[in-house]
Amino acid sequence: MKSPRKLLAGVVAGVVVIAGAGWAVGSRLRSPADEAARRAAPRASLVTAAVERRKLVSTVVVSGTLEYGSPLPVSLAGAVGGTSEQQRATRAPRQGRLAEGAVFLEVNGRPVFALRGSVPMHRTIAPGSKGDDVKQLQRALRRLGYGGPVSGVFDQATIAAVTRMYTKKGYEAQQPTLTDRQAYDTLRKAVQTAQETLAAEKKALDQGRDVLPLKMRLANAKADLKAAERALREAEARLVTPEDETRMAAAEAAVRAAQEKLAEAEQALAEARRPPPTPAATATPQPTASTDTSLLELRVQNAQADLAAALEARERAAEEARQAREKSLVELRKAVRTAKEAKATAEQALRQARQLSPTRLKVSNAGKDVAAAKGMLAEFARTYGTSIPPGEVVFLPKLPARVRKVSVKQGQQVEKEVATVTSSAFTVTGAVEATEAELLRTGMEAAIELDTGKTYKARLTAVGEQAKVPGAEEAKDGSEPVLITPASMKGLKPGTAVTARVTVGATKEAVLVVPVAAVITGADGRARVRVEYATDRTRDVEVRTGLTADGNVQVAGALKEGDRVVVSGA
Repeated sequence: MKSPRKLLAGVVAGVVVIAGAGWAVGSRLRSPADEAARRAAPRASLVTAAVERRKLVSTVVVSGTLEYGSPLPVSLAGAVGGTSEQQRATRAPRQGRLAEGAVFLEVNGRPVFALRGSVPMHRTIAPGSKGDDVKQLQRALRRLGYGGPVSGVFDQATIAAVTRMYTKKGYEAQQPTLTDRQAYDTLRKAVQTAQETLAAEKKALDQGRDVLPLKMRLANAKADLKAAERALREAEARLVTPEDETRMAAAEAAVRAAQEKLAEAEQALAEARRPPPTPAATATPQPTASTDTSLLELRVQNAQADLAAALEARERAAEEARQAREKSLVELRKAVRTAKEAKATAEQALRQARQLSPTRLKVSNAGKDVAAAKGMLAEFARTYGTSIPPGEVVFLPKLPARVRKVSVKQGQQVEKEVATVTSSAFTVTGAVEATEAELLRTGMEAAIELDTGKTYKARLTAVGEQAKVPGAEEAKDGSEPVLITPASMKGLKPGTAVTARVTVGATKEAVLVVPVAAVITGADGRARVRVEYATDRTRDVEVRTGLTADGNVQVAGALKEGDRVVVSGA
């Protein structure tokens, strides 16, 4: 017989089992309304995003390949060496680094130097050459340590520096060729021959009888002019003539004699008028007879008259001497003018006679021949000497550079391009849409990203036409080429595919940002966002937008970090 406890446990278990079975059956049995409600689409809910506070950076993405930048096709400006024979490469350019002053290649055994400069080589730089190309050559010589001035003139000091450059590289600077030396000697002899002919014709002209009397007249006229000029100079140097000087001396002597006679007469009169000495007091005074001085007074008057006449005679002699000197100078000046006229007349007569003379015509023609021969010699000598043929220097904008492609092989004829050089720095070339290109400015910061995820600092160096690379494919319609230069080449390899990001804008500090899709522009032109303040309940908040980047936009308004803004939904 079972105990009451066990019986109760069994009853409870049975009730539980029956209840579970009923619940299971009831859960599977639904009314048609319940089934329809279960199968209907759920009620649409809002899609929101949180308002964030962070720095916003806007970039333009460029896909490209790392290559050495600024490729430049190089061709020679002319012949190498002083010959017109066929130009053939005797040593081809070598790929790799190209330093300033290095021999780029050899043509017909002659060097082609690589020098830095923006003015292309375009002519033979010969003695006396002037210009900007000469000045940049001189600067290159100084940078390389060969010295010389920077005057823009290819002078002897510059020639010496060029000679040192060639010698150091094992070559000889270009000297005049045999043809040039022969031409120079021919021109020199032509000048000598013309001078000898001119001298002979002049001698024949001078010895000609047709002009001998005129030459004698001219010689006499010159002698007369010299004599007249000498007489005038002597007369101007003298105050009086010898004759006038004699007359003036006689007048001066007469004045002195008259002065002496007047003094004697005055002294005699004074003595006659002097009273006799007074006798002693003890003596008895004696009466004296009065002295008659009328004769002495008359003598004084006559002496005074003689002195006045002598003075007047002296003044008259001086005036006559002055007038005579002026008259003599006038006559001598007239004689000089007459002599000059006679000389000019004689010269004109001789000149006209010589011009009309056949011998004079020969002299004139011989003089023209001398001038022409000297001119030709001077023109040739201007470029005669050590020179630099146009093909022996290649000026490149930047050095050192790299030879990327060689277009001529040893033994081949040099006609067009010989090589392509690049800069020694990497660049990334690519293209962006025209709308994005409008955002780009030269100098903007950029970052280069490798497939490994490693990034390198860089900078945008060119946009549009300036970014075009010679020989590269043209950018597609609606896009613009760009050029980006890394800040350092360390860790980079040419030919690597990279992604570059150019920073076109960034906020200075953390700002509120929302997805671009959250911003709605109303009919009034104002921007708003819908902020969810409760489940599926929103309110419009007016905002001011700023920088846009990576699908987000900077906003300012009655928002705070963490607010939920509606991106999409009913």
